[in-house]
Amino acid sequence: MDENTALQPPDSGSAAPVADAPRWRDLREWLDLLRRHDLLLTIDAEVDPEEELGAVTFMTARQHGAPALLFENLKNNRSDARILSNMLGASKERYALAVGLPPGLSTAEMVAATRKLMKRRLPPIWIGKDEAPVNEIVARGEEVDLTRLPVPKFWPGDGGRFLGTGDITLTSDPETGRINVGVYRQMLHAARRIGLNFVAGRDGLFDVEGWWARGRPCEVVVAYGIDPVLFMAGAQRFAAQESELDVAGGLMGRRIELTKAEFVSLPIPARAELVIEGVLHQGDAEVEGPLGEFHGFYSGSRLAKPVIEVLALHSRRAPILTAALMANYPAGEIGAYHAIMRSARILENLEQMGVPGIQGVYVQPAAASAMCMVVVALKQLYPGHAAQVLALTAQCPAAVYCTKWIIAVDEDVDPTDFDQVMWALSTRCNPADDLDVLRNTWTFRADSSLPAQARPYGSKVLINACKPHRYLKELPVRTLLRRSTYDQVKRRWAELGLPGSPPAVASFYEE
Repeated sequence: MDENTALQPPDSGSAAPVADAPRWRDLREWLDLLRRHDLLLTIDAEVDPEEELGAVTFMTARQHGAPALLFENLKNNRSDARILSNMLGASKERYALAVGLPPGLSTAEMVAATRKLMKRRLPPIWIGKDEAPVNEIVARGEEVDLTRLPVPKFWPGDGGRFLGTGDITLTSDPETGRINVGVYRQMLHAARRIGLNFVAGRDGLFDVEGWWARGRPCEVVVAYGIDPVLFMAGAQRFAAQESELDVAGGLMGRRIELTKAEFVSLPIPARAELVIEGVLHQGDAEVEGPLGEFHGFYSGSRLAKPVIEVLALHSRRAPILTAALMANYPAGEIGAYHAIMRSARILENLEQMGVPGIQGVYVQPAAASAMCMVVVALKQLYPGHAAQVLALTAQCPAAVYCTKWIIAVDEDVDPTDFDQVMWALSTRCNPADDLDVLRNTWTFRADSSLPAQARPYGSKVLINACKPHRYLKELPVRTLLRRSTYDQVKRRWAELGLPGSPPAVASFYEE
């Protein structure tokens, strides 16, 4: 989208024609899709949002492929709001349904398909205020009372109740008008006051500091009930000039609908469930945190963080709040889908840098919710090729944050299959020769391997688990099937009465 489009909506409010027919248009239609695939569990029994909801989500989501959970009856709820948790979780099938891929694809196939999808850009369109579902209810000023909502406290040691976990936050660059969409945690302080915890080095914080440097408050819009594609796009890292709204439109195959706000110049996602608009004043802060986060630890000391002064609230009737439980995989919200999308982004970064011979990339989801271990498969083409791939992967934009372990494997190893990766580590990596360390890199603030005063400066290990290039002709021959024999058994699979489907095999015996 043009950098200033979102700040200058057309007076007519009319929508341009959508390029592609939508598979679904908002969170509610996506939930209908999940119901048809038996991937949504509605819980009608009363559940307490104070820790019990988090416990139900965590205990259910410990099973791979656990359903999304819609809580209809929440204790002490003074509104008609509901809560959706485990929206995506450790389910690549729900991710596939969100972006229009066949749910039966393998992980490697989903990574390849996602890479293509993420290249597509569809800019948003504007619709009139009276057409926007989020404007079914609009409250302004003192009419707003967010304490009526069933805001969860997920973990016993959380510093409060967090309205913002499965949310998106919109800010703008004061110079260019570029709109950023990010996912930031937000703790509820009072009826119209929400603490906002930015991560250092992210565009949202740059925007806020830019407005404050000009002596002006920073406008924000936050959507707390969003569809999964907006959530996924907001959680990924893109270049400063790239629009997450354009990316989300491309992933959905339809343009994101925006509408005008009441008090701020930022747009409002027209089909969100519940949205606030507000401002951040320099110097207005309250103590925030900690929160149990994606890596399985409490993150963030109890420090003063900026507070959103809420000016207006927009809501659908009986809104669905999207709550993203942060926990270690597979129970965390950013596991399976994040591994697929981050892998696709790293592949794209490596291609943009002109690295040849890359066969596949996978970010292991169990490594702190797909944040800390990247495996790259390559066909070695020249001396030093594996070392080059390791170094560039470690510092590419999509992998630079949090990643600790970067492993290079040969093309006969599937990076999505951790059993194969462990085999390569055990048979092709000589620790004395094949490990390198990068120091003073970027880690996360709750990294328990480091003392607090050292963070966020960490390190990365580069592991060459490829066949040593200089000795290729002298190495033992790997045991592999002959292609013709594999194809024959694959054809006879059902005839032989073998269970499931024949496994995919990529490398075969060469005469």
